[in-house]
Amino acid sequence: MSLTDKLLAAKKAKGLSFADLGKLVGYDEVWVAALFYHQASASAEEVGKLAAALDLPAAALEELTESSLKGLGPVVPTDPLVYRFYEIMQVYGMPLKAVIHEKFGDGIMSAIDFSMHVEKVEDPNGDRVKLTMSGKFLPYKKW
Repeated sequence: MSLTDKLLAAKKAKGLSFADLGKLVGYDEVWVAALFYHQASASAEEVGKLAAALDLPAAALEELTESSLKGLGPVVPTDPLVYRFYEIMQVYGMPLKAVIHEKFGDGIMSAIDFSMHVEKVEDPNGDRVKLTMSGKFLPYKKW
């Protein structure tokens, strides 16, 4: 069983949400989920808090303190939800790039100095997923 599977099973067994764990460590629920999927790394203190909340030995979670290889890999994602984000970037990636360049200039949005929040917006026509992404603008340097 992978560390991700162990973490998810312990979270489920305790009836905890990512939001609950985020409050415990002082970070957003999306960051905690990224940690579970080894797309982020934690301090030993943060691992200790999570281990205690999940009734797991801290030593078993030591891997969470290591830098990880981030990303989905070179393959098109097959999970339907994850694929939708891939599809959104296929359709809106270049338009978003054009609008960002128009407003900020030539550069990128940081994925390091970055935050993201997920909200549920109730709607009579079907609940909506609201994502808010905020990344520092980094202009390309001329030298």
